Amino acid sequence: MPKIDVKSLPERRGSAYPAPFDSIAKDRVRQRLGDAAGLTQFGVNLLQLPPGAASSQRHWHSAEDEFVYVVSGEVTLVTDKGEEVLRAGDCAGFPANNGDGHQLINKSGAMAVCLEVGTRTGNDVCTYSDIDMVIGLRMGYTRKDGTPY
Repeated sequence: MPKIDVKSLPERRGSAYPAPFDSIAKDRVRQRLGDAAGLTQFGVNLLQLPPGAASSQRHWHSAEDEFVYVVSGEVTLVTDKGEEVLRAGDCAGFPANNGDGHQLINKSGAMAVCLEVGTRTGNDVCTYSDIDMVIGLRMGYTRKDGTPY
């Protein structure tokens, strides 16, 4: 596989969350490095978080592991245990089905850049810890009782 020209990859801005849940991640930017490499078993994203932006709503996956590595800047990791600052060179992992939702928020005054790595499965359900929302591959975003948004 040839070298990936990251600058030529499309940038995905914001999120597909239904309103009003989308506002927290409206300024995030992701580039799909794993897709550009033709990877199918796991995904790799380059995540850019400007000041004030979040990676996502706080969430956890039923069947997918996730890992994040801070390339530059600083982010605040939010989990059930509270908040913890991650700086360039720091990393964190989130095993599937552990029920402890996580998110990254850039509370600093400078851009933060992270690598996100995650398993790709067809049967994953993502549960959002602090809001009434879940998503699965075949169901789209719904409330926890299954009512669609």
